[in-house]
Amino acid sequence: MEAWYPRRSVLAVLGAAVIHASGGQQAIPPRARERLERAIRRELITLPWYGVFDLLQFRLDGYDVTLLGYVTRPNLKSEAENAVRAIEGVEKVINQIEVLPLSPNDDRIRIATYNAIYRHPALNRYALRAVPPIHIIVKNGHVTLEGNVASEADRNIAGIRANGVRGVFSVTNNLVIDRS
Repeated sequence: MEAWYPRRSVLAVLGAAVIHASGGQQAIPPRARERLERAIRRELITLPWYGVFDLLQFRLDGYDVTLLGYVTRPNLKSEAENAVRAIEGVEKVINQIEVLPLSPNDDRIRIATYNAIYRHPALNRYALRAVPPIHIIVKNGHVTLEGNVASEADRNIAGIRANGVRGVFSVTNNLVIDRS
């Protein structure tokens, strides 16, 4: 499955996932780091309940993995930790994934924002992927857009469409232009 997508596209699906850090951890050879990153990425994006309203990221410090991001279902947080813990070479998993609060208003905003973005003619091609690349994170009425898009125009359209959703207090547009 990995061969079907260029490497940047897989990163886009995960929400520009890999954050590198060096905090005195055990040095990891470049090939081992790349293999581990690829395995972690693959495990996270294939979780059964991972979708457009979740964002899973990770930081690799030596052989220790810190999981970051936001999920709408508490079981997805534990499933992500268990999947990464089972990867050969991972020594420790620190799970800092935040479970978003249950809120009927946030759920309404999620659906309305999804429709506003993915039903727009310029952006509907992004909806055809298994996990659409524009992740919509809603917390207490505040929307954050994460992921990759093909152009600055797409980034701007997504931000404008999200800002137009009734009940949204603010929109943070963290979409990145994918240059590959």
